[in-house]
Amino acid sequence: MQVLGSIASIEYVRAGKLRALAVTTATRSEALPDLPTIGEFVPGYEASGWYGIGAPKGTPVEIVEKLNKEINAALADPRIKVRLAELGGEPMPMSPGAFGKFIVDETEKWAKVIRSANIKPE
Repeated sequence: MQVLGSIASIEYVRAGKLRALAVTTATRSEALPDLPTIGEFVPGYEASGWYGIGAPKGTPVEIVEKLNKEINAALADPRIKVRLAELGGEPMPMSPGAFGKFIVDETEKWAKVIRSANIKPE
């Protein structure tokens, strides 16, 4: 078994060249609604990949706010939303503060997994 991101695999799944067993996200994918989540079989399981855009520390607030406004506008564009959905992606527009909190939460979540599994660097 191999875990592949939806963007890398969705076309193969739709073409019948790859059999998907489940998605790793907390909720079913809108792109493949009949596909269960792993959490339906393993309660509490959730793992998802995400992409974000950051700016260097010290970037003026006005620049960060302008970038955030334009990025969120692009994510709200119906053409972009359709294309992302075709690829199995789901936009998550948020404020710079919310994105910072999201990164902190994700870091804490995966740090717990690493500690619990006693994973050490080689």
